[in-house]
Amino acid sequence: MTESNGVAAPERTEDMPDWEKRFRAPRVSLPDWALDAPDRSLFVSNATGTYELYAWDRATGEQRQVTDRPNGTTDGVLSPDGAWIWWFDDKDGDEFGIWRRQPFQGGEDEPAIPGLDPSYPAGLALGRDGRTAVVGRSTDEDGTTIHLAREGEEPVEIYRHRESAGVGDLSHDGTLIAVEHTEHGDAMHAALRVLRPDGTTVAELDDTKDGTRELGLEVLGFAPVDGDTRLLIGHQRRGRWEPLVWDVATGEETDLALELPGDVGAEWFPDGSALLVSHSYEARSELFRYDLATRRLERIPTPPGTVSGATPRPDGSVEYLWSSAAEPSAVRSTRGGVVLDPPGMKSPGSVPVEDVWVEGPGGRIHALVQKPAGARGPLPTVFDIHGGPTWHDSDSFAAGPAAWVDHGYAVVRVNYRGSTGYGRAWTDALKHRVGLIELEDIAAVREWAISSGLADPRRLILTGGSWGGYLTLLGLGTQPDFWTLGIAAVPVADYVTAYHDEMEALKAMDRTLLGGTPEEVPERFEASSPITYVDQVKAPVYISAGVNDPRCPIRQIENYVKRLEARGAVHEVYRYDAGHGSLVVDERIKQVRLELDFAERHLSMVTD
Repeated sequence: MTESNGVAAPERTEDMPDWEKRFRAPRVSLPDWALDAPDRSLFVSNATGTYELYAWDRATGEQRQVTDRPNGTTDGVLSPDGAWIWWFDDKDGDEFGIWRRQPFQGGEDEPAIPGLDPSYPAGLALGRDGRTAVVGRSTDEDGTTIHLAREGEEPVEIYRHRESAGVGDLSHDGTLIAVEHTEHGDAMHAALRVLRPDGTTVAELDDTKDGTRELGLEVLGFAPVDGDTRLLIGHQRRGRWEPLVWDVATGEETDLALELPGDVGAEWFPDGSALLVSHSYEARSELFRYDLATRRLERIPTPPGTVSGATPRPDGSVEYLWSSAAEPSAVRSTRGGVVLDPPGMKSPGSVPVEDVWVEGPGGRIHALVQKPAGARGPLPTVFDIHGGPTWHDSDSFAAGPAAWVDHGYAVVRVNYRGSTGYGRAWTDALKHRVGLIELEDIAAVREWAISSGLADPRRLILTGGSWGGYLTLLGLGTQPDFWTLGIAAVPVADYVTAYHDEMEALKAMDRTLLGGTPEEVPERFEASSPITYVDQVKAPVYISAGVNDPRCPIRQIENYVKRLEARGAVHEVYRYDAGHGSLVVDERIKQVRLELDFAERHLSMVTD
């Protein structure tokens, strides 16, 4: 057996290297369940070699594959009555399409809302009556529109604005619709509006309205009780994400003030009497139960590591998806044991992370370090930069970094300014000096890695995907003497062209980050664009790109590549037929093989 790049793939599992087993081993997402039919669940799995949706009848134990598309499917929702599975149908990962639905028990797919044209999705909420949906759409022409759709009737537009917005939630009785919007022009900090089904406004909440604060709000969900007008929301009033309960009918706000140091999220227990609280702090997370009557916060025991999703069940138990850098993910329950364990090959573990704190130009920077067991430096070192940028690396299992470790590399992941989980000021610090601030933090951690004896300064790789790919290309141009080579996946390479070609919601985010459009603030786009510095790049460059990517579109990458070609710079480009990354396991493995091979070939040329 050979793959299209000519690299032989093992015929038998026992011949397969551990890094490949981690990608191929069947894995599952945290199962979603139907509110009024809790035995019916929906999850994502790569069991067939492509990530697809699966239905699970807990009463009978039966599981069946729902979707089957060449490039995979991950966006799906169960209707509250458990009768229907809704899934988003785009073309080869371009994220532009329509919602379809399929009976839970199986059957033909059908357009879920025949009267709506294809668009980018902007949220979906399904009613308990089995015939109502609130659908958010985004297009370049219309901005964001939100529609109320009832089966057998034409969908009705209830919201429209040029700036980005999205459906938050639909109340339990279907009389209230919560919307997150950025009409004020700040795509990083949303305001909230609650509408009636006819589109009239019930209530509004906006923490940016006085013009002096940049504070965001988010919808966490209506209370799951008929006639209950309480809406659980997230706010940033104390410098981090925290929950509060807002009664949209009376305007009363109940601040929970949980006194936890990190970002805090929450969701309702099914009876509305308590909240499941998730707390993320310094790259790890934990769970609590908060009783609304007694205001008591009780820890839910979970192993050290990261809970990447959790849901309370009607019996009061909690199911959660957990992993650590050393241990693969598993869906567990507070009842004990593993809830959903796919058959087949088990993923090998990896090595744990070491926490490192480095003094940087904007404050202490948290980095997570992995290295081969027993290895002593200086080692060839990979700086694997996360995307987002409003995201963070955590003590969770990741097959990519583990593959580098297996091949003898140290891996350093940096939660630079712009990352979440370290307070609002840290996340918001990147605005206007986009890309450059993050690279200052990465440079500070690089200096620590060399001075500590961990990293060999002659063998330093800068890599990342999406925003991490953008920072890779920007770093190769602005820090040309720092890096031996760069590997950028689905990057922003030419910021101006990317802005004009990307999906509308990302244009809004870029206007917020940079303070305007390329025409309004050309100097900021120029300062933050990798193509500005392409002639300073010294290191060999590897770029992979999805030809259908709406987030980091292909044309702007081709512009950058042409500039490399014009000056004879050492580079390789891999284009694949998908969007912003691939959901096909073989494709993911192929890409990792190509990256490892690129690094090995070029680092082997480094001499003392």
